Amino acid sequence: MKLSKIAVGLSTLVMLSAGSAQARGLMDFIKFPNAQEEKSSYRSGTINPSEALALYTSQQKKASFDGCVDLFPAGRPINVASVPPAMKPMALCSDSFAVVYSQVSRTPLVVVERLDAAKVRDAKGEERTNQFYPDPRIPKIGRAELSDYRGTGFDRGHQSPAGDSPNSRSMAQSFALSNMVPQSSQNNRGAWSRVESDVRKFAQRAGGSVYVFTGPIFDPGHSTIGENKVWVPTRLFKLVYDASSKRAWAYVLPNEETRVERPMDYAAFVKTTGLNLLGDLPVTGTAGRS
Repeated sequence: MKLSKIAVGLSTLVMLSAGSAQARGLMDFIKFPNAQEEKSSYRSGTINPSEALALYTSQQKKASFDGCVDLFPAGRPINVASVPPAMKPMALCSDSFAVVYSQVSRTPLVVVERLDAAKVRDAKGEERTNQFYPDPRIPKIGRAELSDYRGTGFDRGHQSPAGDSPNSRSMAQSFALSNMVPQSSQNNRGAWSRVESDVRKFAQRAGGSVYVFTGPIFDPGHSTIGENKVWVPTRLFKLVYDASSKRAWAYVLPNEETRVERPMDYAAFVKTTGLNLLGDLPVTGTAGRS
């Protein structure tokens, strides 16, 4: 697929696959420093690379979704092999979310998380760290750095929200730049924050697991920021799938949007973005309807 088609909306980005096998050759070339599996000092001061790396288990240091299949509907991870190779995709697992990451855009393409009432309750009151860091699992040539965002006027916009983090380690992991896109501050702190809150409120009422897909859309003419030319999305999406009721709906907002627009049904989302993220999973309704 040509890169121009990717920019139009990543139209054939990903389909859910029945398996979870991913290419593993890339991570074989990354040498990790020795570090403890966890380190309490990430809650204060600046996170250095070894401290950042210590936030991840040995399984999470591999470019594979094998360690987080439970975060995907029906345990069927996104097939990273279906992402155009030109985007240099990687599969990244964290405790509470999974990322399809691009070493070309230097942003996530899709971030997936599973919410339920218990997780939302656990996330309430969890201290926000605000300690952003470049993801040490990504080769330096393919990742965003803190300096790329500095002085640009864009927020480092969470795709898996910090407010969804049920414990201190998942909170810390949420501040990796592999979970960020350059986002308008008016959008990030206004309309998008309300969307995130609405999704959490729904997850509290739902009867089971709610799967949330979040990501950027890069329309033709999108800009970049920083020395590493991090892609700036023109729009952002958030797709919600209630596994119990089989309902699905989505928000697609321009990066500069300050108002929350009505959510669209799944068919409209696929038509608007070209992203069939649910594959052949059953969808029987949308927000507020069955």
